[in-house]
Amino acid sequence: MLRLLRLATILVVVFRFGLDEFALGHERVRWLRPVLRAALFWRRLDRPRGERLRRALEDLGPIFVKFGQLLSTRRDLIPLDIADELARLQDRVPPFPAEQALAVIERTYGKPVDQVFAQFEREAVASASVAQVHFATLPDGREVAVKILRPGIERVIGRDMELLEVAASLMEMVWKDGKRLRPKEVIAEFRNHLRDELDLMREAANGSQLRRNFRNSTLLVVPEIYWDWCAQEVMVMERMVGTPISRVSALREQGIDIPKLSRMGVEIFFTQVFRDGFFHADMHPGNVFVRADGRYIALDFGIMGTLTDVDKNYLAQNFLAFFRRDYRRVAQAHLDAGWVPPETRVDEFESAIRAVCEPIFDKPLKEISFGRVLLRLFQTARRFNLEVQPQLVLLQKTLLNIEGLGRDLDPDLDLWKTAKPFLERWMAEQVGWRGLMRNIREEAPQWGIMLPQLPRLVHRTLQNPRPNKLEQALERLARDQRQQSQLLVVIIAALASLIVLVVMLAGRH
Repeated sequence: MLRLLRLATILVVVFRFGLDEFALGHERVRWLRPVLRAALFWRRLDRPRGERLRRALEDLGPIFVKFGQLLSTRRDLIPLDIADELARLQDRVPPFPAEQALAVIERTYGKPVDQVFAQFEREAVASASVAQVHFATLPDGREVAVKILRPGIERVIGRDMELLEVAASLMEMVWKDGKRLRPKEVIAEFRNHLRDELDLMREAANGSQLRRNFRNSTLLVVPEIYWDWCAQEVMVMERMVGTPISRVSALREQGIDIPKLSRMGVEIFFTQVFRDGFFHADMHPGNVFVRADGRYIALDFGIMGTLTDVDKNYLAQNFLAFFRRDYRRVAQAHLDAGWVPPETRVDEFESAIRAVCEPIFDKPLKEISFGRVLLRLFQTARRFNLEVQPQLVLLQKTLLNIEGLGRDLDPDLDLWKTAKPFLERWMAEQVGWRGLMRNIREEAPQWGIMLPQLPRLVHRTLQNPRPNKLEQALERLARDQRQQSQLLVVIIAALASLIVLVVMLAGRH
């Protein structure tokens, strides 16, 4: 019954904002147009369709807002005017009542809030679709930020996700490119990330790992997690004081060197990706603050990404290929990884990549429209039957969200010259003698265990030959290689936008 009521609510919003025109544009339902026009004769639609869609999603609630943000990255799936409008969606919702927050705390700790904290501010300082934050003081006097999960949010997410899954199935049925764009897999990936956000213990662990990675850093500060006060619905961390990075004028008034801040963002991002293989995957301006001493402050660790050593090496080599404008090397790497059909001509793929990326080199950030670059990249992907990877959609959402802020931060930043030396230095450390010595040190203990067992293992293999094992191993190796290179599509499908993230990413894993 509740599901039917929710569906009815969605239909009312759809008709109120005139979203039926999106469905009625398909030939299969053309016959419905005169019927609906007659029934909705009273309706006046005087705003652009993209704005109407954005306002409808905001009315439908937080999950639809998040999905609209995600959809804004699929410029191969939706028109550019709609994608630009959806990119304006903000994950800001009114806070839930303080009484509900206190009830969650009492249920979590088994005692009233006044027996848990020396002081607890009833008014939330930040509120989003999944949780909100209150300031408090621990019994020992430490000032903390308390993140509390929104009551009933899991039920709301489950209900709306079921409706989105139905919509994805319909999309595959009526859209020409539906199966190639894999909307059902996109929805599944979206559900997985939302599920992670619903466990604040997982977020606390992510924050703790990030803090450990940047301990004593001159670039980034990460709040300490207070584990004794953390649970699935409540997370308590050190209270951080800083200025939101979106307030560029205030940062200048404080004497912050903005160009230096931009360069620091480049180093933070590449350090996370290539040194740690652990990076923030839900980056937006609300998660980035700047301390008075000029260091970044990282907040919100709900969605993080990880990379294997093979991933890092593969990404670094392809980044360098782009920075050096070696498009043939990039095209060949995609062919070798199986991202494009084996009959694809490398020279044609190389030429297509060059046509998209060459115009943006040697330009400052303010002269690059990453939305349009993404559109052309998606068109290239469609031409060469390059499958869109659902696991990258949230990253692309983040890249587009911070595009405007990146321009405000330092529009004259030379992205290529800033990033290239870091990657070249990292690659030299990986493939040079330093990398060799480090690998030997790391692997030597394992050699001491494995070498004495080697004769026995060889003898056992010869005594029990299994002809199919080699083929199976080769198949597994090929499959693993394909999986390990999944993030490479970022280079093709979102290179330009990824560089924006480089400008200002502040400790996001």
